Amino acid sequence: MTDRLHHAPEGHPPQPRAKVGVLVANLGTPDDTGYWSMRRYLNEFLSDKRVVDYPSWKWQPILQLIILTVRPKKSGRAYDSIWNKEADESPLLTITKAQTEKLRALLSARYGDDVVVDYCMRYGNPSTESRIMALKEQGCEKILFFPLYPQYAAPTTATANDAAFRALMKMNWQPAIRTVPAYFENPAYIEALAASVREVFEGPNPPAKLVVSYHGVPERFRDAGDPYYCQCLKSTRLLRAALGWDEGMIDTAFQSQFGPEKWVGPATVEHVAELAKAGIDDIAVIAPAFAADCIETLEEINEEIGGAFKAAGGRRFTYIPCLNDRDDHMNALAGIVETELKGWLG
Repeated sequence: MTDRLHHAPEGHPPQPRAKVGVLVANLGTPDDTGYWSMRRYLNEFLSDKRVVDYPSWKWQPILQLIILTVRPKKSGRAYDSIWNKEADESPLLTITKAQTEKLRALLSARYGDDVVVDYCMRYGNPSTESRIMALKEQGCEKILFFPLYPQYAAPTTATANDAAFRALMKMNWQPAIRTVPAYFENPAYIEALAASVREVFEGPNPPAKLVVSYHGVPERFRDAGDPYYCQCLKSTRLLRAALGWDEGMIDTAFQSQFGPEKWVGPATVEHVAELAKAGIDDIAVIAPAFAADCIETLEEINEEIGGAFKAAGGRRFTYIPCLNDRDDHMNALAGIVETELKGWLG
């Protein structure tokens, strides 16, 4: 729909009616599992200074000559094991599309066509820049940018915001923009997590323990003031309180560690093995830092971490999926959006 701008003279070219855009942002996905696609994706990801902050003169030769020679094939095999063959896309992309559709329906029920909902990826496609440009072309003079990371971290939330701000730098007429803050303690988010846990633990033969696994960060990030580690611990505390459990029923650990420096711990892969050796042979694992299942959950948790648990004597390993497009999760996200849109929309 187009209208003449309210302040424009007669004869002014029609312009799209002013709308508000909501752009949800996820981490990213390769276009396919082949070598060159994986190499492009990994190069973009691992060249991000928010992700690997070593000096370029030291890091880029290692990345370009060693890591990007070997890692694309290994990562391609990992992605191939979880790839959505029917849609020919990664599960993260499939789930993000479903989340966007449900969020669009929820917001449309309240705001009608005054709100346009879309999604983007920090790495890979569709890019943040392309979707911000598309929203602007649809008449969105205001955009709410929503990184789908419950806990704030510089390598996730901050770099997603960076990409949005860089896109604005290329625009003559910039839309107003807001970014959604971390929602690690949002009551509806916590309750959705708790509901997903109850579905496993209130059934017959419940696991003996829940391990809450978050993506790790180097300790120096925490020591420099990044709030991620503390926000993860608080999410676990709030989850335990929502479940009404004693402390001994739930542990916090961190996955996806790499490189020589010290990371926050305990490491999930080591912790689950220690539980098995101690005789706790039936556990469940949940990953609340991810809004959608991806390579770090479907492949790393189910295969590497689950394998370590069973190799150490574990009997039953249950992975509790991410909240994905569950109705309670999507209602929580819609509530967050409605809060952040105040002042822009009624």
